[in-house]
Amino acid sequence: MSEQPPRGRAPRARRPRSVVATLAAMLLATELVVVLLAALALLGLRDLPAPVALGGGGALIVLIAIAAALARRRAGIVLGWIVQVVLIATFAVSIPVGLVGLVFAAIWTYSMIVGARIDRRTA
Repeated sequence: MSEQPPRGRAPRARRPRSVVATLAAMLLATELVVVLLAALALLGLRDLPAPVALGGGGALIVLIAIAAALARRRAGIVLGWIVQVVLIATFAVSIPVGLVGLVFAAIWTYSMIVGARIDRRTA
């Protein structure tokens, strides 16, 4: 038995994912894991009070997850840029985490520039 779409409806074709969207989703997924581990490290090292470490880290994780889910849309890319700015701003809280944020922001910038160039070339 093969599954067929309901009568009267043609299956909706999905447009192929752009290189920018693919790179954004991959980088944001990696950032999500790193932010989770950084929040737990800041909590464990007692650099920050527990509500600040877990609340701030949790809020940033939610923002990253939303940006990754919307990576195919312009809003997801804009949220990705906001995530990078927030990660750089963590220098105010912890210098090592701020350095990691700076590295991710550099990779994000490079990925968006090169991904857009590849997308334009293949269009």
